[in-house]
Amino acid sequence: MLRIGLVIDDGLDKPDGVQQIVLTLGRRLADLGHEVHYVTSSTERTDLPNLHVLGRTVSVRFNGNRLRSPLPARRADVRRLLAEVPFDVLHVTMPYSPLLAGRVVSAASPRTAVVGSFVIYPQDALTRWGIRALGLAERRRLRRFDAISALSEAARESVRAAFGRDEVPIIGGPVELGAPAAGRAGTAGGAAAAGPVRIVFLGRLVERKGPRELLAAVAAMPATARPWTLTLAGRGPLLDDLRERARAAGIADRVDFPGFVAEEDKAALLAGADVVALPSTGGESFGMSVVEALADAGGVVLAGDNPGYRTPMAGLEDQLVDPRDTAAFARTLARWVDDAGARAAVRPRQRAAAERFDADEITDRTLAWYEQAIAARRGAPAPR
Repeated sequence: MLRIGLVIDDGLDKPDGVQQIVLTLGRRLADLGHEVHYVTSSTERTDLPNLHVLGRTVSVRFNGNRLRSPLPARRADVRRLLAEVPFDVLHVTMPYSPLLAGRVVSAASPRTAVVGSFVIYPQDALTRWGIRALGLAERRRLRRFDAISALSEAARESVRAAFGRDEVPIIGGPVELGAPAAGRAGTAGGAAAAGPVRIVFLGRLVERKGPRELLAAVAAMPATARPWTLTLAGRGPLLDDLRERARAAGIADRVDFPGFVAEEDKAALLAGADVVALPSTGGESFGMSVVEALADAGGVVLAGDNPGYRTPMAGLEDQLVDPRDTAAFARTLARWVDDAGARAAVRPRQRAAAERFDADEITDRTLAWYEQAIAARRGAPAPR
């Protein structure tokens, strides 16, 4: 049994990808009998065991996203926690803040292995510069890390550029995969043969997720043999703008905005889709939503051709699209709308791609990585 501290500077209240990774991994590790602690900043949740809140946060905009950055954690609180809980391993979400995770790393016991998972891909020059500056400022503390992994190939390139680490394994994010859609009772596995083809977007209605580009491509589609509908599921600041664009394009009667979709309802929505379109324009480090869609979609999954999505879409590159090329995107959509046979044929390959990131598989990889780091830290042979 290992005593594991999962350290994240942001809170754990939001359903974003990084929070999902931390919570899914923690849940799976605890199910295997390990003692899991969450070390975090301001968090309102009260349902998590072994939750240690070390500070408050402020809202900042970073890498095209809105997140919470910690104010300085009190060193006395950090020392007290580490004295009370003799961690075998501290697993830090990277890049980290020197004001919270950095102080935990500096105070860690010499017997505690410190590992870090790099989870972002910088989408602009300013973010890349900021991460490199952090790497330079944190050179001494980074030497305390016994191992660093990356969420994807894109994230690994960022580790190399910012921190100068070359031997960085890709572990991926753990995703809870249910039974294949065709095997679930009550799911249709896509629209009925005689009904409209259902195109589904599921995500935040923000610029970098590409809902505007999808709406433009749908409006520009050449005539299709099959009727279609578009569901833009999620909430965000673009909602009113998207509604107006649908009206202006004359397709408002075929576009549905169901709002926020709860975690327990995602699989059914995806299973009822003939085409799942996730045309993110950039800033993605991995794509938890892509993996979920690959596992559950009743038809084909089309994803934005950005560096982060290429890891979960490996082997499915012909389903990557350039969201900003409206004409090409529209032609691709039309082809899949009219080809039910191709949509059905691709589903087994999509499911196989998703299973590379099944929570069981990723948890096993993570535990092996922990054991190697602990062995290196304590001078013992690594387990075979």
